[in-house]
Amino acid sequence: MMGWAMLAAVAFAAVLFLALTRFPRRLWTVAATGVMLGAAGYAWQGSPTLAGHPVSAESRAGDVDANLVALREAMFGKFGSYTFSYATAADAMTRAGHPDLAAAVWLGGVRKAPREPGLWSGLGLALAEQDGNQISPASKFAFEKAMTLNRQHPGPPFFYGLALVREGKFAEARPLWAEAVALAPETISYRDELRIRLLLLDRFLAEEKAQAAAKP
Repeated sequence: MMGWAMLAAVAFAAVLFLALTRFPRRLWTVAATGVMLGAAGYAWQGSPTLAGHPVSAESRAGDVDANLVALREAMFGKFGSYTFSYATAADAMTRAGHPDLAAAVWLGGVRKAPREPGLWSGLGLALAEQDGNQISPASKFAFEKAMTLNRQHPGPPFFYGLALVREGKFAEARPLWAEAVALAPETISYRDELRIRLLLLDRFLAEEKAQAAAKP
């Protein structure tokens, strides 16, 4: 019974979070779907009748980079945008240690607004994170779809490049980040951050090349 009590507490906390953050009520079904999926999975694979026991937070919680969230919001918009609304719900799932549910939230977003490049970019990154930062064919499709929807937006190539960096494919990420910098308007607030990331990547690639050349 302890397991069901904890699940009920999570559901209550989710409702409270949505209310306090003034999350659009029309999108509450997204969070509700995530909780329902979690409950179904727990009932299927878990042991809800067993007593609870302490588990380290590190094994459950997922990291959400606050700087990356701010950059995403600057690129794709904040309050009132589809990307912001679904990203908020997806980030909550990631923090709870459920990358699969985070990907499901993004998938729900692209189904709701299939012309939003921010949603496709988020889906691509979430699918890669779900697979241990490995870009699957589905993740690659999502990124390419995002870039096709708006070829003048720096967001899709940047996040595609970020997924490649996380996978360790630094050389492949470089042209995408260079494209993101080129597409970002000179006066846009986040252009300098994109330039700094590209500069750091170039330095890393240069050092990697120098080390390779120094090997006998």
